[in-house]
Amino acid sequence: MNGTANPHKIGERITIKAPGTRARARFKGETLAESDSALVLLETGYPPRFYFPQEDVRMDLLSRSGAKTHCPFKGDAAYWSLTAGGETLENAAWAYLDPLPEIAIIAGHLSFADQVEIET
Repeated sequence: MNGTANPHKIGERITIKAPGTRARARFKGETLAESDSALVLLETGYPPRFYFPQEDVRMDLLSRSGAKTHCPFKGDAAYWSLTAGGETLENAAWAYLDPLPEIAIIAGHLSFADQVEIET
């Protein structure tokens, strides 16, 4: 994927594209993720979400929670809680460990809750 020139469209509901620049996720002054390979998921009715490759995420700041959700367009999501800057944010990150085939491109990527600041 090369920036917005080549978006990956999943039906009429979801489009995925590369942001075209380095993306960083921060919480309470702590960098959680930084990547040149993040994806931006645009889903009808929701704000844009950055999905960072797991290898670019500070997994040492995350602990797997028992929370799970199901999306009919993406599949089952697993959640992690975040501890950074002296604060814990429950279910602050999620990933689709085995996404539906149409959206397999997000496998191995994590996204963050609204409380996490995304910089590009």
